[in-house]
Amino acid sequence: MSKKVRMVLYVLSIVILAGTVGLCVLKGSGQSTDRTSHTQTDRAPHTKNQDTEKKQDTPQTADTPRENNPYTGISVENLINTDNFIPEEKSTTILFTGDVLFANAFKAGYDAGGIGSIIDDDLLKELTGADILMINNEFPFSDRGMPAPDKQFTFRCSPSYINALKEMGVDVVTLANNHTLDYGKDALSDTFITLDSAEILYAGAGETIERAEEVQVIETNGKRFGFLGVSRVIPEGSWKIENSAPGLFSCYNDTRLIELVAEAKKTCDFLAVYPHWGTEHEEYPQSYQTAIAQRCIAAGADLIVGSHPHCLQGVSYIDGRPVFYSLGNFIFGQTIDRSAVLKVTVDASGNTSFRLLPVYATQGMTRLADGARGEEICRYLNRISSGAAISSDGAVTEK
Repeated sequence: MSKKVRMVLYVLSIVILAGTVGLCVLKGSGQSTDRTSHTQTDRAPHTKNQDTEKKQDTPQTADTPRENNPYTGISVENLINTDNFIPEEKSTTILFTGDVLFANAFKAGYDAGGIGSIIDDDLLKELTGADILMINNEFPFSDRGMPAPDKQFTFRCSPSYINALKEMGVDVVTLANNHTLDYGKDALSDTFITLDSAEILYAGAGETIERAEEVQVIETNGKRFGFLGVSRVIPEGSWKIENSAPGLFSCYNDTRLIELVAEAKKTCDFLAVYPHWGTEHEEYPQSYQTAIAQRCIAAGADLIVGSHPHCLQGVSYIDGRPVFYSLGNFIFGQTIDRSAVLKVTVDASGNTSFRLLPVYATQGMTRLADGARGEEICRYLNRISSGAAISSDGAVTEK
C-alpha cells in the first residue's frame, strides 16, 4: 500500500472520528458524564520502545468557537499535505557482541568503578542506545555447585552482578555454550532465575526441551525480531537438553535447528541465529560452520552471528544474507587485541544494513577503536573475509 493511500485512510479516519464526536456533543449538550479510561501498557521484556500514550485533546462542544475547532474548514487534501499528519517511520538498531565473561578482571574493575570501569563511555552509549542488544553469556550466574571435573577452565559469577548486564542495556543473551554448565545443573537453574528477575531474555537453554529450543522474540517499532541460540560445542552428552534437564540446545545434528528456523521465520520479520561453534583461536571457519550456515539461511534466517573461537573470524554472504562467523571476545580478561560489535539497522521497510564497530580492551576495559587502530581492525576483517567487503569505517557489504 502506497504512502499516499495510507495517508488518505488515516485522514478519513480522523474526519469520521471528528464527525462522530461532534454529533455526540450536540446530542448530549447540557449533560455531563464522568468517564475513566484505563489503558494497560505492555511492559513485558519482549516489547521495547513503545510509544508513550498521547493525552487526549479537550473535547469540542457546541459552544466552542468555530475558529478554535481544529477540524473545521480543513479539507482532506490539506490534511494530506500537512507534514504533521505523516506517521513517523522508525528504524530499529540491533547490536551483537561476542563472548562475555564476568570473572576476576571484570569483578575487580566493576567493584572499583562500576560499568564505567568496564566499558568506555563512547562504547557504552552505543550499547545503551540500541533498540536491542544481544550477547553470548559465557558463564552461569550462581553461587552454588562444584566445578566440572577434568575441565581446564570453569566459570561462574554471583547473581548480584546481573546489574552489570542491565547497565549495559542487554536485552537477550544466548546460554548455548561450553561454560554455562561449568558448575552443574543447579547453577544453570540459578542463571535462569537471575535473568528472569532482571527481565533479560535467554536463548539456547532451559529446564525443558521446549524452553531450550524457544525462539526469543522482541517486538519493537512495529516489527517482530527473533533470536535463536544453539551450540555445536558441548563438553559432554549430559549437557544436551534431550539427555538431561536443565540443559542446552545443540546442533551436532542440525535437523531440529533448521525446523525451528523455518517455523520462526513464519512469524518473525527478522530472524537471527547465534551458534556457538568453530575452533578456538582460528581465524577461519570450519567446513561444518559453513554447512550449518547455508542450511539456516536456506530455511529463512536473516543473519547468523557466531561465537566460541575467542578471536575474530571472517564474514561471508550466503544468498544475500551475511554470516559473521565469530565476533571474538567482548568482555573477557584484561586484554583483547581486536574484536568487534555488530550493528544491524533494519528500516521501516525491512531493508537491512550492517556495520562492524571495532573494539579492543586494555586493563580490563573494552573500548571503541577509533582512528588508525579502528581502521587496522577493519582491514584485518576485510582480509580474512570471503564474499564480503568491510570498509575502513566498518560498513559491511556483499562483494
